[in-house]
Amino acid sequence: MILTIHVLVCGDAALPESLSTLPCTPVPAVPAKPDFDALLPALDDTDARLVVVGDDGALAATVTRLMRGERLHVEVAYVAAERTPVTRLYGLPVGARAARLAVTGAVSPLPLIRDDSGTALVGEATITGPDGGPLVGEAYADSERVFSGEIPALRVAPTPALPGVRASAGRRLLRTHWLPARAVQLGAVGAVVTRDGVTTPRALKRCSFYRDDRSWLLVR
Repeated sequence: MILTIHVLVCGDAALPESLSTLPCTPVPAVPAKPDFDALLPALDDTDARLVVVGDDGALAATVTRLMRGERLHVEVAYVAAERTPVTRLYGLPVGARAARLAVTGAVSPLPLIRDDSGTALVGEATITGPDGGPLVGEAYADSERVFSGEIPALRVAPTPALPGVRASAGRRLLRTHWLPARAVQLGAVGAVVTRDGVTTPRALKRCSFYRDDRSWLLVR
């Protein structure tokens, strides 16, 4: 079956010239369910690839919609204008090189990481206290304690291989001590989560990130 490639142009992201001849759909910077409702059913009977032109939040929203709609067989390519946590994590090019890879590259299955709201995490989450203040609480990576007490921020990120997710209570240093796990769980006085650049509208008492039993397909 011939591969069907469709491009999502998210927000004000510039469409690379090499993708301009492909079917394109303009969507908000962080697309929501209505933005996918007409597109995804049309891809069900094909070998499909979605090219996301935007930022990490747009990619996470796309993977989230594929996950919730039971369409993780759809391949996903990512074209970012500059380096992001996702491009660094998976060794992806940016700009024109990313656009070329989006069409010609092969896919790799990756652990699917989600939170307890059913939202995918593709790059990195940073969790602080309210108004960016210290985070007060306790977190575990599987059975190993990440921190207890007060820290500036908790970082959570997927891993390209199993166990699937990792957490760090350290600051952004040249060397960060990560604890790998299948799940990361946090209880806090108040936790504000910025997931792939998108911040939750209110503080939470609890949140968790964990590996789903499914994978998603990224062009690498």
